[in-house]
Amino acid sequence: MSYLLGLTGSIGMGKSTTSQMFRDEGVPVWDADAAVHRLYAQGGAAVGAIGALCPEAVTGGRVDRAALKDWMARDKSALSKLEAVVHPLVAKDRASFIADHADAPLIVLDIPLLFETGSAQAMDGVLVVSVNREEQRRRVLARNTMTEEIFVSILSRQLPDAEKRAKADFVIETYDMDNTRAEVRKLIETLSEADHA
Repeated sequence: MSYLLGLTGSIGMGKSTTSQMFRDEGVPVWDADAAVHRLYAQGGAAVGAIGALCPEAVTGGRVDRAALKDWMARDKSALSKLEAVVHPLVAKDRASFIADHADAPLIVLDIPLLFETGSAQAMDGVLVVSVNREEQRRRVLARNTMTEEIFVSILSRQLPDAEKRAKADFVIETYDMDNTRAEVRKLIETLSEADHA
């Protein structure tokens, strides 16, 4: 049976880079954000149900994220309605990925809101990637689409880094990419051995 490793970390902590390092080592990685993109795309499983909740959020057979944001800004109940549709579909996508890779000793599940959504309970272990607040802020504000206001808003919806680290089974700091890759390889080796113990 595969070891299910949940990978998480706050915005700007190096989660996408780290998850790519696992892929580079041949580990199957399921990405929650990519699953949502598939669900929202043309022909995606969430399109019809979201269109029924908010018709203007669907254009050209796909979900319009800007229209979704407008709806959530207008209607305080919109987020919970949206989650009621999307979360079960994401869970189904994840279960299907796990079943498709059942022969792998290790599967990484890249879930930005792992603790916030209660998904940590379904994992065999949790890896949190982290840097200090100054480096996090520098990385995030270097993105063209990011402002201080959006950054603060995103952080307000995420469990603080110190709490994530305290709840994690493993923590990798992502200041230096060579060191991060070495830590990823070491963790793969450890968890692959644990699987055969």
